[in-house]
Parts: sequence; structure tokens; C-alpha cells
Amino acid sequence: MSTGLDFSGRTVLVTGGTKGIGREIAETFLAAGADVVVCGRTEPERPPQGGGHEAVFVPTDVREAAQATALVRTTVDRFGRLDVLVNNAGGSPDAPAATVSPRFVEKIVALNLLAPFYVAQAANAIMQEQESGGAIVNIGSVSAHDPQPGTAAYTAAKAGLLALTRALALEWAPKVRVNHITTGLIRTEAAASVYGEDGGAAVAAVIPMQRMAVPADIARSCLYLASDLAGYVTGSDLAVHGGGELPARYLATRS
Repeated sequence: MSTGLDFSGRTVLVTGGTKGIGREIAETFLAAGADVVVCGRTEPERPPQGGGHEAVFVPTDVREAAQATALVRTTVDRFGRLDVLVNNAGGSPDAPAATVSPRFVEKIVALNLLAPFYVAQAANAIMQEQESGGAIVNIGSVSAHDPQPGTAAYTAAKAGLLALTRALALEWAPKVRVNHITTGLIRTEAAASVYGEDGGAAVAAVIPMQRMAVPADIARSCLYLASDLAGYVTGSDLAVHGGGELPARYLATRS
């Protein structure tokens, strides 16, 4: 799909870019002409592809600061620059706060808050030295604004990511822009089973846009925030959640 935005000559790094939303983000930037590097702990059978070429995969556990730094260095060694970082790696299974283990909490916070900081810090060091600077996009969650049961550690980490975005935007401007995307419910193969036997129809009914997001909705938003169209946008929180969820009191009047 043509986006109308040209990223030829630019290098984009997408963490967690081998599957799901991250893969869609990587393929969208590839289609726009960018050189793309993706990372993960497991090499995919087929790297993301688009625009006639494919992404470069670098095995990395971004929860480890040294590996995050090495990932950025490998990207720059390969392509000579780094223009865009999309901190997409994240997620968590539900777990009750009353009984969850400390080890679980540590892992969730490390993946959803510490890892984005480690990669962003290494990326910023490169971008600050480039004449054109760079852009960082952090993929967040509506949980940062509207916690759900079973997501205490994840919610806290994602709320931290939003605050981190705003703090880094203040420190790293004007060379490096740092923005955040609040994602809502997203229809992916991996998440299909949690939306019910009706395929998510009941869930979609409580969203003003009457549908869940698809990965392409998030990918196009990343493309905008990384582009020159958003050249004066930093420290922002772009809500890509279809309007959120209708208030319970409103739904009660319709039942």
C-alpha cells in the first residue's frame, strides 16, 4: 500500500518487529523506502518484507542494556545512520496483583519500561550527532490511562513509558523528537482468542469507531510521527484507540 511518504535513505529500527504489530510497522516503513532493522529473541522464518526488499534481523534481548546498545551499534554499522526508532517490544499476560511473583513484575517492567529506555538512550547518542537528528516512537497502551484487572505491573510500566516519553522529549529536543502512541484493542492473530466466540463483535460494539484497530492503524501512525509532517511534534501522546470505550452508564441505558 502506498503511504505517500518517502523514507528512502533513512534507517528505521523496530524492536519486536518480527511478528504482529511490530512486523506490520516494519513492513510499512519498508514499503515507504526505508532500510529497516528488526530485533527479537527468536529469528523469524521470514523477515518482514516490503518495497522490494526485506528487513535485517538482529537477535537481541532488549531487556539487557548491553544488548540494546549493541543492537543500535549494529544498525549504524550496517547502514551508516539511524533516523527512526520504534520501541514496539512489550506486552504481558494477565496476572492477579495479590499473588503475582516479584520475578514476574521485574520481567514485565523490564520489557515495557526499562528496555525502551535502554534502546532510546543508545539511539539518541547517534541521532544527536546527525545533522537531521531523529525520531523515536514509543508504543504504549490504553492501560496507562485506564487500568484493567490483572494488569497491575503492565499498567504501571506503560504509565511509566508515557511519562518517560515526555521527559525524554524535553531533554533531547530539538535534535530528537520523542512521541508516544496510546493503542487500544488491536485485532491480531495472537489476540483473537481473547475476544470471544463472536470474533470480537461484542467488543467492537463498545468502541465509538465500531471496530477494533488492526496493526496497519498503528503502523500508519508511526509513519506519521516519524515523518517530516510531524516535524514540530514532540512529547505528544497520539491516541489510536477508536475513541476509547463508551462509558458504562451509556451502555447501561441501551441494554
